[in-house]
Amino acid sequence: MKLNGSEIIAECLLEQGVDTVFGYPGGAVLNIYDALYKYSDRITHILSSHEQGAAHAADGYARTTGKCGVVIATSGPGATNLVTGIATAYMDSIPLVAITGNVTNDLLARDSFQEVDICGITLPVTKHNFIVKDVKDLANVIRKAFRIAMSGRKGPVLIDIPKDVTGAVCEYEAVVPEKITNPVSSREQDFAEAAEMIRNAKRPMIYMGGGVVSSDAEGQLLALAEKIDCPVASSVMGLGGFPASHRLYIGTIGMHGGYETGKATDNCDLIITVGARFSDRVAGDREKFGQAAKIIQLDIDRAEINKNVKIDKYLLGDLKDTLSLLCDACDKADNSEWTAQLFEWAKKGEVTQTPDSEEYAHPYYVIEAVRELTKDSDIVVTDVGQHQMWVSQKYRFENPRTWCTSGGLGTMGYGMGAAIGSAVAHPDRRVVLFTGDGSFHMNLNELATVKSYNLPVTIIVMNNTVLGMVRQWQKLFYGRRFSQTDPHRATDFVKLAEAFGVKGLRIHNDGDAKSVLAEAFSSTEPVVIDCRISPDENVLPMIPPGKTVDDMITEME
Repeated sequence: MKLNGSEIIAECLLEQGVDTVFGYPGGAVLNIYDALYKYSDRITHILSSHEQGAAHAADGYARTTGKCGVVIATSGPGATNLVTGIATAYMDSIPLVAITGNVTNDLLARDSFQEVDICGITLPVTKHNFIVKDVKDLANVIRKAFRIAMSGRKGPVLIDIPKDVTGAVCEYEAVVPEKITNPVSSREQDFAEAAEMIRNAKRPMIYMGGGVVSSDAEGQLLALAEKIDCPVASSVMGLGGFPASHRLYIGTIGMHGGYETGKATDNCDLIITVGARFSDRVAGDREKFGQAAKIIQLDIDRAEINKNVKIDKYLLGDLKDTLSLLCDACDKADNSEWTAQLFEWAKKGEVTQTPDSEEYAHPYYVIEAVRELTKDSDIVVTDVGQHQMWVSQKYRFENPRTWCTSGGLGTMGYGMGAAIGSAVAHPDRRVVLFTGDGSFHMNLNELATVKSYNLPVTIIVMNNTVLGMVRQWQKLFYGRRFSQTDPHRATDFVKLAEAFGVKGLRIHNDGDAKSVLAEAFSSTEPVVIDCRISPDENVLPMIPPGKTVDDMITEME
């Protein structure tokens, strides 16, 4: 049948199982939005307040569903407003297809109104990108884009489409998408050798990352850990990929991880790294990271092998498959003495913090109170900063895809969009956004979106009136010279919420935290909570950049 380019886009989205897209209209995508109007009974469009918010919403949708997120923006500034969201998805390996409009073919490369080379701009932060100059190529490019985004190590793909292509007509024929497979490239002998290394280990440790969640391999990881009786530490990106209540879970690893995970890294004789990349926030001193241990790395991306830390053995392929094959090759083991030692270290390194005064609430208390009110299936989103680390330390995640945060790029302003995408994807679950006043100021315009769709998102603003994480670094490494980290904002978040038509509440101290949270959680509408915390609260423990657990800071002067 003959369709125009915009109708072909809609049909291809349906082919790929897409039922929700996020975006913002503009001149170069008017044809696409006209098609979305015609297809509105089958494709839901969520209108954000800003294209960056739409990109983060598509990202949150993808993280919490495992599907490919879709975002649409017009040419020029609409397209460039997506860049931060695309880069955020790229750094965390999140599948995303960004569709941008552009000026007509005859106006390309003429500095036309709202023209920009978005393919050139996004080349470093996409798995691939396309510009479609002929409507006959459009359907196949869209299909290819989804396949690239969802296969291997997942990530964002951009399709740039000139306006005349979206209006041109050609023959369209529906195609059933092929099932994506990621074959294991390691040999049987590789698995046997890795199993032998595990068999000989006396103090093994599993270091897991976001790849476990991305590949839906939490069941396979659990089976391996239990069979070889191996303690598990998680990167920030991996949270939820292994149940926090499990006897083998020892907590987060890295700069703000526990003393026990740092000691485990220093004292283990084998590290089994699963879907993680030894980032600088985990392997501070790469030369000394796991220096007494041999390292086995399981990953889908060959580029990660020996990139940051020297590896002794690697297994390449989809983690669901490689973990299963490794588990089958391993013998049952008992490492209970080693695990007990780790929990002894945990007691020794426990950090306790109390509020500076009764004028403030304590972050840990508030986070733990929220955890009591939420189900294991509820979704927690954060922005970036101290609140992000406090949540990673204290909120006990039991299930995958219930934790949504910008780990690699560290994008302040990510949270509002991601919470919207999560709430749209899961109308049957509660979504809680923890944000800081600094991050919230960056994308608070998305309160309009939350209210427009009446999404039951509980937004908790950890309000210390400063840029807390940067200020903490200034305390530690810059002689307490607080340059531009006390912005003197006068924003009243309760009144701000009300201005958007959203309910606003305030937590002054620990004494009223539970009652305010109970009121917020009883609502089926969005709520903003201004949670007052001390500007001198810190994220502890902390391993300084480039250092090891021996340099861990557990208290501040």
